[in-house]
Parts: sequence; structure tokens; C-alpha cells
Amino acid sequence: MQRLRIKFCRGEEVKFISHLDIMRLWQRALRRAEIALAYSEGFSPHPQISLAAPLPVGVTSEAEFVDILCTKQVSPHFFTRAVSLKLPRGIEIVQVYPIPLSMPSLQSQMSYTEYRVEVETEREQKDIESAFRRLLSLDHLPWQHQRDTGPHKYDLRRLIDDLWLIGYHHPCVTMGMRLRCDSTGSGRPEQVAAALGFTEQPRSIHRTRLILKTR
Repeated sequence: MQRLRIKFCRGEEVKFISHLDIMRLWQRALRRAEIALAYSEGFSPHPQISLAAPLPVGVTSEAEFVDILCTKQVSPHFFTRAVSLKLPRGIEIVQVYPIPLSMPSLQSQMSYTEYRVEVETEREQKDIESAFRRLLSLDHLPWQHQRDTGPHKYDLRRLIDDLWLIGYHHPCVTMGMRLRCDSTGSGRPEQVAAALGFTEQPRSIHRTRLILKTR
């Protein structure tokens, strides 16, 4: 048995594909590449593939992770070459490396995610930087958003670790965000942008990094 961790990018071509469809995409590519996948036991066996924090629809990324369990040893070089040929445009393998079978699941290792967010605005740069400081100085920020089951209320401030300015080119501002992403909750970039006072929806959201727990 071998456990592989794959780091990959998701580009514009696949940014509107759902999390479930991404899982199916990987299963199909691995099967066509004839990778010897391990399957779960029980009445409905399924390939042992797990993705890290699901990427929201409409968001691109350069830092996605997927773990797979194989029944036979395969070299990272062979895996990259064979599977890349079966993946669609917009999915690119960046790195493949073996990890211990005993390592905790990807989901349980998640800690923070980082994003690059671009928004149109008429606000001045100094006003935007002041908004960053004001939000980060808060102890709490009561927030809610609508779900299918009704309004979901929570403390948005607890989900924000850091904010910083990447670039300002009127009428666009590009921000960096480090948001919590673990079993207690996940920050959403568009909600943080709204909390900062931006009235327009972000023009683009790009995930730049997944931060895993060190132990």
C-alpha cells in the first residue's frame, strides 16, 4: 500500500466545477491512467481519495491537495506523467510525494487558507488600509448569511487571521486574506470583503495557499 499526496492547480477552465464533480474527475483520470487505487470495504466500495478544503465554485487555485491510497507502489514521476495525460485543461499537477499511511486525513490537518481577492472600488488606498486595521482590531464581528435551512449566525472575526494589501490600481484593489479553515469553521473571502465595506462582489478570488497543521 502507498499513500500519495498531490498538489495541483485549478484554472479558469474548471472554476465552475463543483467539489463532487472534481472528485469524479480525479477518479476517472486515475482509472484511465491505470493507477492501482485502493477501495473501501463494505456494500458500496469507493476509491480512497480525499480532497482538502473544498474550493467554492467560481474560485481558482494554485494550492489544492488530494490524497490517494494505492495498492501498488508508483513513483511520483510516473504518476505525474501518466495522470497528467488524462486530466482536462485547467487541472495541472504541481507536485506528487508519498506520505506515511498513518498520517491524519487532509481534512483534519487543515488550519488556514490564503486567498488573493480582486475588487472594484472607488475608495482610496488609505481608506482601504484603515478598514483592514479596524477589522483586525475587533474582538468580535457578529455576522450571518443565508443558507437553504435559514440564516446562519457566527463570529466572522474569529475566522480572519490576517489581511494585507497586495496592489492598488484604481479602480481595482487586490487584497490578501488568511482565513481559518478547520472543523470549527471556514472563512469566506466574499464575506470578508463585504465586512470591509466593499459593495461590489469580488471580480476574482484565487486560493494561493493551504496551511496544514504541523502536528
